[in-house]
Amino acid sequence: MSRLILICAVLFASVAAAGAETLKLSLKDALGMALENNSRIKAARFTSQAAAQGVQSANSRYLPALSFEETLMASNAPVNTFMMKLDEGRFTNDDFLIKNLNSPATTHNFKTALSLQQPLFVPSLSPLKEMAVKDAQKTELELEATREGIAFQTFRTYLEVQKAGARLMAADRAVVDARENMRLATVRTATGVGLRSDELRARTHLSSVEQLCISARNNVTLARMRLAQLIGLPEDASIGIMGFSGHLSIAPLSDQVLGNALQNRIEIRQSNTELEKSDAALRLARSEYLPTVGAFASYQLNAKDAPFTSDNDAWTAGVSLKWNLFDGFRRGSERKRALSGQSAAREMLESTTQEVRYQLKESYIRREEAAKRLEVTRHALLDAEETVRLLAKRYENSLATLVELLDAQTALNQTRANLVDTEAGYILAGGQVYYMMGTFVKEMLK
Repeated sequence: MSRLILICAVLFASVAAAGAETLKLSLKDALGMALENNSRIKAARFTSQAAAQGVQSANSRYLPALSFEETLMASNAPVNTFMMKLDEGRFTNDDFLIKNLNSPATTHNFKTALSLQQPLFVPSLSPLKEMAVKDAQKTELELEATREGIAFQTFRTYLEVQKAGARLMAADRAVVDARENMRLATVRTATGVGLRSDELRARTHLSSVEQLCISARNNVTLARMRLAQLIGLPEDASIGIMGFSGHLSIAPLSDQVLGNALQNRIEIRQSNTELEKSDAALRLARSEYLPTVGAFASYQLNAKDAPFTSDNDAWTAGVSLKWNLFDGFRRGSERKRALSGQSAAREMLESTTQEVRYQLKESYIRREEAAKRLEVTRHALLDAEETVRLLAKRYENSLATLVELLDAQTALNQTRANLVDTEAGYILAGGQVYYMMGTFVKEMLK
């Protein structure tokens, strides 16, 4: 209910008049909206529903087939006219005359028929149903994989919006610092203790950081547009983020964690399903060597003058057995193909398992790396800020050159940008671990 209220609020905000208050989204809000509104998820859901109907279609093969048929037939062929008269119950002694047998008059017949066919023993039905079930399971897993993928993409884009906003703040601070440096250079030039070249250099530096600020502002706009697209809103929707700085609780890597990942990862479950489908395909190929048995029945009305009437009626019922004894080695080829498909599915499962193990271990290593980089970058920022502070005082007292100050300021600006990237990278690395475990949506929506 709360999710429905949120979606309604967002839709209302997207069509509100210009100047309306920007809608602030938490990470959990953005993830929930993406899972509900994203077009790729909707497409995968419809595909899954279509595959489920395939299972129903396979089940219908076990049920009887009932058909109705109305046929008008006219002919002067001896055999056809003979049979039509018999079906209508209009056969007389004159019809045995040689002239009438060899050159009968044109005769027509209205046949109304109701037919029923019931399979009794069809070995191919069971593996066909099993294959349809596995196809449905694969599409369900594809839906789940799409949900995980879109959720992780939304998470990444949310962090991009956050990172772009932080970079814009850092760029604004750089502009403020650059203006202060230009002010100092201008004051020193006015008092006769500075150089005109320092003032020009400071002005050039200010122009450079202002250009970076313009790019940073555009990056914020583009990141928000991308986020709006992912969560199912118009690109020009007025949205913002509350920001995410929470610590993701990641369990230490262990055999249990690895085992859970091998159970949860959709790729492995898809490979298992494909292997089971290949088993069913092999059983289908082998079923071609067995006979099929079916029952049939029909009831028909035959009339000369009008459809749906009866001059005579008849019924037929029976059981048929069909056994294909030789088909030019087609069945052998199909069986060998199914065996090869089964072997391929088994090898693919092994390859996927190894890849999942590697990806999970890699995500832990990268997260540890991101944590260490974050710690180093934070210390580097403190050092860069202190360096700029000291050089600014030295420059004011003519103990340092403007070049030294601007170089230190440039290093500080770069360190601030690096810290923004590193902080976002550390959070993203935690989400990557959840994603590699196959539990991203579950963990992030807790």
